[in-house]
Amino acid sequence: MRRIFYFLLLLFFSSTVFAQLNQNGKIAIAIHGGAGTIKREDMSPEREAEYRAKLEEALKAGHQVLENGGSSLNAVVAAIQIMEESPLFNAGKGAVFTNEVKNELDAAIMDGKTRNAGTVAGISTVKSPVAAARVVMENSPHVMMIGQGAEQFAEEQGLEMVDPSYFFTDRRYEQLQRIKDTEQQQLEHDGDKDSGDRRPGDQREGMLDEKFPDRKFGTVGAVALDQEGNLAAATSTGGMTNKRYGRVGDVPIIGAGTYADNTTCAVSATGHGEYFIRSVVAYDIAALMKYKGLSLKEAGEEVVKDKLVKMGGGGGVISIDAQGNIAMPFNTAGMYRASISPGGEMYIGIYEDE
Repeated sequence: MRRIFYFLLLLFFSSTVFAQLNQNGKIAIAIHGGAGTIKREDMSPEREAEYRAKLEEALKAGHQVLENGGSSLNAVVAAIQIMEESPLFNAGKGAVFTNEVKNELDAAIMDGKTRNAGTVAGISTVKSPVAAARVVMENSPHVMMIGQGAEQFAEEQGLEMVDPSYFFTDRRYEQLQRIKDTEQQQLEHDGDKDSGDRRPGDQREGMLDEKFPDRKFGTVGAVALDQEGNLAAATSTGGMTNKRYGRVGDVPIIGAGTYADNTTCAVSATGHGEYFIRSVVAYDIAALMKYKGLSLKEAGEEVVKDKLVKMGGGGGVISIDAQGNIAMPFNTAGMYRASISPGGEMYIGIYEDE
């Protein structure tokens, strides 16, 4: 009987010490706001300041949740919702337009503790797509819902619904018109030598990014580690400018654009979705850690700066492991990104040399 008593006492003491150690700054968060041809010479000081301020606001919102003892799931949602409500990013309020002049939004979330996940695709009336993804994960037996069905479910779950016009912004509409005009010019000069094998309407962003700077890989995402040692990842996007035929990218594909597992890492990606889907980018990073023993940084760089580049895919990821290490590799000219480490150091970057 005494042995049982001492065993239980030791068990309680160990769990208490672990919890206390875990609360001594063992929290971390990273966010991104898209990648692409983002260069200093193309950015006004005023616009750059706007981006940095919004990244900081979103980062601090998520970190505050963690500091208050909140879950990593709550933290990533809090951070992403700030960016979803900003017209600066291609998610939520700043979503790009499809060829049919519509806004179609995708989002995903994954819990590293349970590996439960929820995703939505092609929705147009839910104010916060990441919130819709979360109710799919927590309140349904499914992982993915799309279109009107996803919107109906979100409304039944009490989420805030909006008219599709809520997502309209002049900036994104003008972006669509410029791209359509460029495609028309390309069609008229289809026999020119520099047209290569591209077709009118070709949307291979990784190949066309230099010629069409509006085609940035716009997506927002967040990854976090909470005081309980649990990881979470979430991503939200407005998709690809001028997309057609109900195209869906990597964001709502678990393992491609979003992934979380407490035993390895949490990942949120931004890039040319077709390549990220084919490469199963987010899961590949976790798999390299699990089966090859690579560090978070090594795994991310192998996937983003080697494998993706060889395929012709552009973009980047933010990632975090169970120790709070953060890695944010990308292979484009820039990526909107920010993080707060377990030690409390804040970092905000846009360009490649930061």
